Amino acid sequence: MKSLFEQMGGTYTMQGDYLLPDLLLPAEDERPIGVWEQRRVRYLKQHRKVLYYNLLTSGKLHAHLADTEEQAQALFLRLVEQYTEREGLTEQIKADDSMAWVRKMNNIRERIRKIVNYEVIFS
Repeated sequence: MKSLFEQMGGTYTMQGDYLLPDLLLPAEDERPIGVWEQRRVRYLKQHRKVLYYNLLTSGKLHAHLADTEEQAQALFLRLVEQYTEREGLTEQIKADDSMAWVRKMNNIRERIRKIVNYEVIFS
């Protein structure tokens, strides 16, 4: 008599004296991983292990990470635009004193990086 696993099309592989089920994770879309995805997966592995393993075993991890990347990137770009406008950081400043422009832009990006981490990555 076949087991329920075998009736549903499952197979076994002999490993020494044991029959182990041949289990595969569901196929996922493979998209390139960005910096925000890497931060999110590191956070999930360290602080939200149950969620990480649930997403991994259900085959939804890469989709979740890709969505996180898109959301974080969109928020980052939108906030950079808003902050540069609000602080009057223009192309004229860039042309006149490029080092001052770079310092201000790095400051803006660092503040926004913290916001995106808090709002998207660590939520």
